Amino acid sequence: DDDDNRVVIGTRVGEGHRNYQLMYDMLTGIRIAVGRVSAKIQKELIDDDFTAAHKLVFDVTGNELTPGVKYDFKFKDYAPWVFRYLREQFHIDAADYMMSLTNKYILSELGSPGKSGSFFYYSRDYRFIIKTIHHTEHKFMRKILKQYYEHVCHNPNTLLCRYYGLHRIKLPHGRKIHFVVMGNVFPSNKDVHESYDLKGSTFGRLTSTEEIAKNPHAVLKDLNWVEKQRKLEFGSIKRNTLISQLHRDVTLLSKLNIMDYSLLIGIHDMIKGNTEGIRDTHLQFVSPHTHAISTKRRRESKADIVRKAIKNVNPVQLDSSRLPETPFDERKYCVFYSEDGGYRSTDEHNQTTNMLYFLGIIDILTPYNFVKKTEHFLKSFTQNKKTISAINPEAYGERFIEFMENVVTVNTKKMQ
Repeated sequence: DDDDNRVVIGTRVGEGHRNYQLMYDMLTGIRIAVGRVSAKIQKELIDDDFTAAHKLVFDVTGNELTPGVKYDFKFKDYAPWVFRYLREQFHIDAADYMMSLTNKYILSELGSPGKSGSFFYYSRDYRFIIKTIHHTEHKFMRKILKQYYEHVCHNPNTLLCRYYGLHRIKLPHGRKIHFVVMGNVFPSNKDVHESYDLKGSTFGRLTSTEEIAKNPHAVLKDLNWVEKQRKLEFGSIKRNTLISQLHRDVTLLSKLNIMDYSLLIGIHDMIKGNTEGIRDTHLQFVSPHTHAISTKRRRESKADIVRKAIKNVNPVQLDSSRLPETPFDERKYCVFYSEDGGYRSTDEHNQTTNMLYFLGIIDILTPYNFVKKTEHFLKSFTQNKKTISAINPEAYGERFIEFMENVVTVNTKKMQ
């Protein structure tokens, strides 16, 4: 019986789980907020759109803006017009977006691979991630939103984390939770045989053998990459495309005073294919049968019916056969996700070979502020200033690029 409830990746979030209410509120808020802005006629963005915050109040009986939901809470939708246009820029269809996030309730929770203590919630189709963020990250996201938006518009192949929404929930007892919705770097249709989180820093950047023994698919780090002598296998054409985009993205991050970001790399060996069943994670989801609700009933009973529908539904096992077999449409518009959801390896003659890579720059909401400056100052007494992760953004960017050019990829110019 215990085995039936097993979740290999993450924690099953069902009724009674401490974060069930949070999950329920997040998705309800997103559905209403995205539905409202998507129904409006397009308009030119103005400066006020970047600082806008729309508040929605939800109660169990529902009102003219919101359907009956299970809990009382307040939901804030930040810069809705900007994120609508960002989703369009990334070729995300509004109806599709809402279906992915709300068609089946998210029931996989995964702690962040970093030290932030935030939580990830995956959409049922593994396409989107909801990540809880700290208030300071939220404020910083709003501060840099205009530059991020302009960069995305001018760089359709950007590797920067793809943000689709910024929201806040206030629960009945006053707790505020901020979160972003973003694209999953890894596609739903391929097993990821190895994954790495690379910062270009070597101090403490090792996933231990004990951790790997506990979880063979643990995210590995810079020193693991070096020890295993890994390289992204690209001929000159693909390597130049990747490195030049990394330069453009890192230039923006340095200009915005950002550091501590990583290049997330997923590796799919096309010879192994999906034979190992890595995505067969036994995740569970529920689909509340709210279609049975009669609109003729009073609002109070509508809320009661929703409650009953959720309470009575049985969680269903989700395995990889339920995930889409082909990459989602939006991936084909970015060169790095256009080949079966990723960026395929090539040999020195630029002919395709058998590795498929999934790449993205993640964790881009850490400014080089007083805390990081202090961390750098203290660590520099005991460690090499060049190897620690808390260094100023310009130095961080230069070290990051150098690592990508010479350690992560094969620098053919140096070899000649």
